[in-house]
Amino acid sequence: MSTDLPARHDPGDFDLARDAAPGLPLTLVEQWRASGRTAADARRLLGAHVTTGYSVVSDSAGLTRLSRSLGLLEVLALIDGPKRLLHAYGTGAGGRAVGVWAADNAQMFHPASTDAGTLLSALLRAQDEIGRTCRIRIGVGVHHGDYYDLDGGLYGAEADAIEHLAENHTEGGEIAVTEAVAERLPADHGFVLRRRSAGTLGAVYRVLDGPRAGDAELPGGWYPIPYSAAFYEDLLRLDPHDAGLAATLAEKHLRERTVVLIERGEAGTGNDVSEVELLRSLDLSARMREIGLRLLPAEGAVEIKVAGPLAIYLFDDPGPAVPFALELRAALAEAGMTCRVGVDSGPVLSGRTPDGGRDVAGAPVNQASKMAQDLAAPGLVCLSEAVAAHAGLDGFTLVRHTVSGVDLAFYQG
Repeated sequence: MSTDLPARHDPGDFDLARDAAPGLPLTLVEQWRASGRTAADARRLLGAHVTTGYSVVSDSAGLTRLSRSLGLLEVLALIDGPKRLLHAYGTGAGGRAVGVWAADNAQMFHPASTDAGTLLSALLRAQDEIGRTCRIRIGVGVHHGDYYDLDGGLYGAEADAIEHLAENHTEGGEIAVTEAVAERLPADHGFVLRRRSAGTLGAVYRVLDGPRAGDAELPGGWYPIPYSAAFYEDLLRLDPHDAGLAATLAEKHLRERTVVLIERGEAGTGNDVSEVELLRSLDLSARMREIGLRLLPAEGAVEIKVAGPLAIYLFDDPGPAVPFALELRAALAEAGMTCRVGVDSGPVLSGRTPDGGRDVAGAPVNQASKMAQDLAAPGLVCLSEAVAAHAGLDGFTLVRHTVSGVDLAFYQG
């Protein structure tokens, strides 16, 4: 077991999609496959899953600077604090956690009966406490609308739009609410709102001030952690000033593994209604999962997750990972799906989550993602230098890129 851990981690190491449910809604996919696959069929099947209320999505800010000098476990401990506080005040306001809170992101859902002022007061108090007690800040986006609740995850155009707003257009400490939220406040609400932009969800306002919620009791259960309970208990013991404990926990929990990350092409044709595009995308994800499991070696490899267009697999050794990536690319192409693949090796945290799923975090996830999602053209397989040392490179070419000021060299073919 290697203990030679990298000193630096980018926040993207932990930035995986959080709003996909731990498992694909396979029953719904089967119903779609058995239907005529028309727009009317899509609306009928999804109609039973519509839920109305508030989606609250958060994303961290300022993690890049702090993560430059921190190890993986220290970063995981760093992003835990804001998630615990958001969960405490969110559940105190009647919300429930959505999906698995992988990465530095979080998502809550509040039913339509929730008072908008109560929700904003809870979020203002949560931001106060995060600013007072945590080393990083979060930006929060809030929208009231209609979503599809599929196996515990929120799907649909409005779900995607508020996630995009929170992740790409909020700053640390900010609460951004859409027009649909603002119009649910009474005339004498007492909040200070400033209009800041408009987009697919209409006008967006920044909540500058307003009444705060009272103290929140930490809930009896954890937020939906993306780790095993045993690891999370150790993480809660981590003292940022105790380098010895951090090294001990790294020795206990991190392992050298090879990550294979695959992104398939989008499902939409540009002419389909949104409900058809959603079900077609879920169908393709299910097909990708079926093909991946068929090709996955019986030993020394495991499927971590299939979430939206992404699939992640973990191998004990890099040798079998490359043939698997090449075979899966060919099989997906035969099934009419293009893909981009990234493969990297290094120390990762992986294992079962409390809900029975799996997750993985670490620099190899980030490297594989950068190669496959940020840099590769459709149809290419990308191998990091660490993986290339264990693979035949016939048909592969060394390429170099600079991303966010970081020089990357890898092989693609």
